[in-house]
Amino acid sequence: MRLEDLRKKIDETDAKIVKLIGDRIRIAEAVGEEKKEQGKRIEDWEREHRVLENVRGIAQDENISQEDIENIYRRVLTASRRIQGGVGFQGEIGAYSEEAAFRFFSSSIQTKPCESLDEVFKVVGQGEVNFGIVPIENSLEGSISRVYDLLLDSSLRVCGEIELRVIHCLIANPEARLDLIKKVYSHPQALGQCQAFLKHLDCELIPTYDTAGSVKMIKEKGIMDGAAIASARAADIYGMKIITTEIEDNPNNFTRFFILSKQDSPPSGKDKTSVVFSVRHKPGALFEFLKELADRNINLTKIESRPTRQKPWEYNFYLDFEGHREDKAPRQVLENLKNFSIFVKVLGSYPKAK
Repeated sequence: MRLEDLRKKIDETDAKIVKLIGDRIRIAEAVGEEKKEQGKRIEDWEREHRVLENVRGIAQDENISQEDIENIYRRVLTASRRIQGGVGFQGEIGAYSEEAAFRFFSSSIQTKPCESLDEVFKVVGQGEVNFGIVPIENSLEGSISRVYDLLLDSSLRVCGEIELRVIHCLIANPEARLDLIKKVYSHPQALGQCQAFLKHLDCELIPTYDTAGSVKMIKEKGIMDGAAIASARAADIYGMKIITTEIEDNPNNFTRFFILSKQDSPPSGKDKTSVVFSVRHKPGALFEFLKELADRNINLTKIESRPTRQKPWEYNFYLDFEGHREDKAPRQVLENLKNFSIFVKVLGSYPKAK
């Protein structure tokens, strides 16, 4: 058989595989709905273990790698678990966090608006939803300190990340005019990211708890001399007018989000690990850990210090590096870190954002 014919057969087989995976995920979604009706937890690790044992047996019968098939099915199970459980986010319907959730999971995922970041952690911890999504840092405004504090105190794990390009719009009631706008409402970070535009506009800036919530508020109150800064999606959801778009000071405006769950993700081969630790008070303690990473050729992607909140001028270090905590080199690094640290907490290992 010619090479072209063989490749055609591969394409046909791939189409069948993708269709079958789609069928499996849709069945998993129906299973998730049934679990909710019966008040059962989304996670069923015993069931997943049986599934993996079953596919390993099939792989053995087909004389193909059991390990490769298990790795593939772990990803399929992760996708199925995502579609079964809802995701909590901070803000109103139309918030950037919700948009990031749809992009990470799918547009069919059920979302749960939460009033605060604390509530996002709470609803995931109590099992009301299977996942949470929280902003961890912005490329212009820096880290979200409250999220770091919550990660330190929570038993939840980081199981994924996504980066979202943030495009801000000035949004108002359909009858409003730009020359009559006297007040602008939005989240403090959004206001901070549009300083040049707002300075030119010369309006009173009023911080609110959420971008999309600002759009909802000026609609419900019928505010004609006010506008909100939010996403184009928020304007569409609430039937409002976009006066102008891309008003952020810098087009390189990205927000990185963490996906939260009760467990982190299995190794994918392209992972990151996030940890928090506090080093002993001796010269070179932090250097020793960084040297551990360098000696094992592990790429450090982020390091940041935060007050411990226990003693003045003592700090915890939050660090991201490439690799999964179950991989050999990262596992050795984390084990050695215990030798010169006061405490170590792995926040999670997860696939790197695409």
